[in-house]
Amino acid sequence: MNSVSISPGRLEGTVSVPPSKSAAHRAIICAALSEGTSILQPVAMSNDIAATIACMRALGASMTLEGSTLTVNGSGALHNKFVRPAVLDCGESGSTLRFLIPVAAALGAAAEFVGHGRLPMRPIGVFSDCLPPKGISFETEGGLPLKINGRLQSGVFSVPGDVSSQFITGLLLALPLLEGDSEIILTTPLQSAGYIDMTIDIMRTFGVNVERTNEGWLVSGGQSYKSRSFTVEGDWSQAAFFMTAAALGGHITIDNLDSSSYQGDKACVEIYSRFGARIAESPDGSITIEGGELHGTDINAENIPDMVPALAVTAALCEGVTHITGAERLRIKECDRLAAMTDALTRLGADIRETPDGLIIKGVKTLKGGSVEGCNDHRIVMSMSAASCRCDGDIIISDMESVNKSYPSFFEDLKRLGGVCRIVPAET
Repeated sequence: MNSVSISPGRLEGTVSVPPSKSAAHRAIICAALSEGTSILQPVAMSNDIAATIACMRALGASMTLEGSTLTVNGSGALHNKFVRPAVLDCGESGSTLRFLIPVAAALGAAAEFVGHGRLPMRPIGVFSDCLPPKGISFETEGGLPLKINGRLQSGVFSVPGDVSSQFITGLLLALPLLEGDSEIILTTPLQSAGYIDMTIDIMRTFGVNVERTNEGWLVSGGQSYKSRSFTVEGDWSQAAFFMTAAALGGHITIDNLDSSSYQGDKACVEIYSRFGARIAESPDGSITIEGGELHGTDINAENIPDMVPALAVTAALCEGVTHITGAERLRIKECDRLAAMTDALTRLGADIRETPDGLIIKGVKTLKGGSVEGCNDHRIVMSMSAASCRCDGDIIISDMESVNKSYPSFFEDLKRLGGVCRIVPAET
């Protein structure tokens, strides 16, 4: 992959972040499970969204993308639950994989799941524990490739709430398709609850209901998804990188965020305020962030693990100490993000060290230029791009194309805000 060289400088202006990847994954699946035609917009063709679209096509849905409008026809093979053997290439998308294992099982698909990068090594044990007793055969050596066969049976599904909410979302999406009623029971406290709320809300939009219980959720069988027109909201997790750049001395307005969103990463607004950034929210959904007197704070990242790279960069340039806890899941993402952020920020002169579940960061006044590893991880690359605003020299970040996983136009937007960056071709 190529690297990118970014010069220090203040970012200023207005930007629209991509539509929420989390919402788009869920809406695409619900639309594909509906009979009839749904219109989803805007949809940005990141690598992860492309993976979900490709997998739903492999299961029998028809999809056409024109500009940012995705037309989904879920009738035919998929709607009738007659699904041919399918190879489902999930790319590097954990959401695609964990959402679709139970969906394919509910459809009775003989499916082989494959993936790339670190995805084959990411945990799927929750499903290998709870799906085989309900009629699904698993053929795996612990990760991908994974072959499943059989048709999922309704019943009680006991799952942990602190591994990944993606497992619960996958079950929620699948269980309404079964003939009988089912119950999901949590065996440990739930983390990332906002993303479960998002799942249930989008399912409700497509005509399927879920009932919350004291122990989890009750899902009635025999329900049918209904085609809809659906607007995909802006992505709070992508907004965090520009919020960091603004907090470090810029002035940026993000104009397409929903303040009533179920996205857990919306919590970053309150955290940047605690850091000392000045934030103004408008009724039209825009949010403006600018720098202030920044100081360290304590952050529990259990419900917002994806925010840690951007928050760590901010903390590195705050007065005082920031403690980030509850982020152990970051060790099994596209890379070990706790180790990657420690390495990258240390190379730039930050005072940072790892703990088993987080980071301890003592702020410095400025960072130095230099080369850092992007670790083929979109969030590492984008967070270090934000760090360039307060470096005293150019920063060179490897693996710049990894942003295509979630935000293909990131560097174009960075330039629109005044960022000065250039491609450094990979050595051949």
